[in-house]
Amino acid sequence: MKKTFGIIGAGNIGQTVARHLLKAGHPVILANSSGGNALNEIVRSLGPGATAGTIQETAQADIVLLSLPWSEVPTLTKITDWNGRVVIDATNHFITYAPEFKVQDLGDKASSEVVASLLPGARIVKAFNTIFYKTLAEDPNIAGGHRVLFVSGNDLEAKSEVKSVIASLGFAPIDLGNLHEGSKLQQAKGALATLNLVRF
Repeated sequence: MKKTFGIIGAGNIGQTVARHLLKAGHPVILANSSGGNALNEIVRSLGPGATAGTIQETAQADIVLLSLPWSEVPTLTKITDWNGRVVIDATNHFITYAPEFKVQDLGDKASSEVVASLLPGARIVKAFNTIFYKTLAEDPNIAGGHRVLFVSGNDLEAKSEVKSVIASLGFAPIDLGNLHEGSKLQQAKGALATLNLVRF
């Protein structure tokens, strides 16, 4: 049975991941902070299987993907009981964008560890955040290989589930380990950020 995905944040990454999920047959619910006609237009452009919902409704999906701006993540803490829910963190901790792209100083914490602290009990898996959205939108099957997506997480079962989904979309998941060490490599300004690899 196909999983339902709730995508909070309907920008470039959210829409791009939604298209891959819909192509694989997963129902997708999208939400953003503004909603309204713009979100309805996005859903129409995505086609069958995509619906618009409130952020609260979207958070009830089988798997939730966060692709909203970093500054909005703290608003999610109390919208639902996050305990046990699989949450894919595709956010990057930018506090300014082009041309500087500054990130927040998090000390020794990984950005996904901060997300985990804001969503108590959620099973956080870092993924879908490293590749430019136009590259991510391309066919992941390339010349007999598969475009790489990095994955990190502390919950082995949740991480395994997300890796299976990523593989079913045609990508090659590479497990970087836990959030404290692995997700630091793939988060914004990390050693693997923006790296575009193909596994043959």
